[in-house]
Amino acid sequence: MALNKLKFNSINVTPAASEGIRFNSSANGLETASAGGSLVKIAATTASSSASISFTSGIDSTYKEYIFVFNNIHPATQNVDLVFNGSTDGGSNYNVTKTSTYFYATHSEADDVASLAYEADRDLAQSTAFQEVASLIGNDNDQSGSGYLHIFEPSSSVFVKHFIANAKRTMTIFDRATDVFGAGFFNTTSAITGIQFKMSSGNIDSGTITMYGVK
Repeated sequence: MALNKLKFNSINVTPAASEGIRFNSSANGLETASAGGSLVKIAATTASSSASISFTSGIDSTYKEYIFVFNNIHPATQNVDLVFNGSTDGGSNYNVTKTSTYFYATHSEADDVASLAYEADRDLAQSTAFQEVASLIGNDNDQSGSGYLHIFEPSSSVFVKHFIANAKRTMTIFDRATDVFGAGFFNTTSAITGIQFKMSSGNIDSGTITMYGVK
């Protein structure tokens, strides 16, 4: 097998921040270019006995994917759910129609409970209700829920808006660790311009939610 050598003057790889090395458009040399795929922090909110956390700016056509990372969400009320909904009117209403699916894997500290299950009572079928993203979070001092929510091309005027979510939470019942998975779509061709998070009951005692755009 023959080896091809690149000429010295066909290499243009001056180091620069957030850039990688790739073949050039002629496929006969190397060049530096944007590495792509980076996250751009848009906004962050830290809860303090908050009824809800809403993001009503920065969700636009700038990015085709947005990620919301929730970190150590601690509820004021025992065994409640972190839920979310979308808005098409900049946050005046959070009532977008959704269809979704939801399942989890769980394991208790005492090793006496372990299961993998689909939860039909936690998914939605053409509903405007808030969607669960982390269920039954305990409010003991050392318990919380963390994870992320991806929303794809919320500004599209052609397609529905898909979302996927993954959360880890601890719950008081059986002192379980649970891995929760959800996915679905906002069934609207209107742009999603706001996202709100809240607990199914009571306030968000503490925790941070950060919104990123995927570049």
